[in-house]
Amino acid sequence: MNPPSMEKTTVEQISAPPIGEPAAVDVEYAWQGNNRVVLLENGEAYFPRVFEAMRQARTEILLETFIVFEDKVGNELQQVLIEAARRGVRVTVSFDGFGCGELSTGYLAALNEAGVHIQIFDPAPKHLGFRTNWFRRLHRKIVVVDGTIAFLGGINFSADHLADFGPEAKQDYSVEVQGPAVADIHHFALLQSGRPARAKYWWQRRRQRRSELAFSDHDGQVRLVYRDNGDHRTDIEEVYRQVLRSAQRRVVIANAYFFPGYRLLREIRNAARRGVAVRLILQGQPDMLVAKLAARMTYDYLLKSGVQIHEYCERPLHGKVALVDEDWCTVGSSNLDPLSLSMNLEANVLIRDRAFNRELFERLEDLSANHCKAMSPDKAPRGRVWHMTVGFLVFHFLRHFPAWAGWLPAHKPRLKAFIHPAGSDHHEPL
Repeated sequence: MNPPSMEKTTVEQISAPPIGEPAAVDVEYAWQGNNRVVLLENGEAYFPRVFEAMRQARTEILLETFIVFEDKVGNELQQVLIEAARRGVRVTVSFDGFGCGELSTGYLAALNEAGVHIQIFDPAPKHLGFRTNWFRRLHRKIVVVDGTIAFLGGINFSADHLADFGPEAKQDYSVEVQGPAVADIHHFALLQSGRPARAKYWWQRRRQRRSELAFSDHDGQVRLVYRDNGDHRTDIEEVYRQVLRSAQRRVVIANAYFFPGYRLLREIRNAARRGVAVRLILQGQPDMLVAKLAARMTYDYLLKSGVQIHEYCERPLHGKVALVDEDWCTVGSSNLDPLSLSMNLEANVLIRDRAFNRELFERLEDLSANHCKAMSPDKAPRGRVWHMTVGFLVFHFLRHFPAWAGWLPAHKPRLKAFIHPAGSDHHEPL
């Protein structure tokens, strides 16, 4: 048999017919207690833990990710998954068709031939050398191993999450969860992969639309929240707004792409006005200039109300974390921008744990005190008139873009199973 081609190609040329849209999940997961949660900062902490868990897997690995690159991290991921599949572990991976669109046929075929079940979310060919499937991405980063340990956050499988990548290495966070909440994350990941999962009973559905104040005083509480393009379009944003309204002492938000809607901006401003210490840690060295222009359009509005804004300037900030008071936190994949809040598929975990909150606060406190530049109303960068004009136009375009996109002809992203022709006789389609 000839070795698989390493040619860069589009997934449609080598994939099976569509599986269908990711399953609609009409469930709002409840708070689960008695969990162990561990903060993982950057690839140095994340990759060793997740790869070790995969190497210890006995029955199942479920993985969803936005980006995999064929670098030292992506290659190690490939090898770990191949080894797991060859020892009888059922491995199902879901790659986003945009973020993973440059993976070679050979990379995917090697996984496929080892028995890894590969799904591509909304693949599309390039047109005139450019990708056209920019929107409604599978942006989640979830790994569940044996249904007993889960990882969720903002870290992709790429070497640019490691410090030795250089000045473009990303600053980011993930969380490791063990305990009862893993069952919910596992249930969600199973449904999204198109595989059967236990039913959630009617009394478990739509029961979480109550205040975030309704919680146990015990530590180790974890709850999964997600955003889809069905019945859960605003769930993550609503959680942010609820906890901002209930904040009493402090709020710290570290977010890579910050241009939320007016209602969320208003809750941030209102919290600062009533005396809550509100701090935003945003990109000062962005990987996309448009993000910086849009974010800075909010500075005057927030700074004049007492919000502290710190720009992280050492390297690109990619984190999506927040904490409120001394016990509530969130870690996940969702930025506070129109793509994450209105279009992409996202997932965050909410955590009520004082020790975890304290650790995240200390990490962010060090980041803002030693590695950031503080903005002030009189010194906040405004740039030239044309910069302000462009920023104004960009901000309002991005704010309204999701609504405008809704007027376009319907496009429902789908999962496609990757089946390399050489391995099609032994691959089990999902």
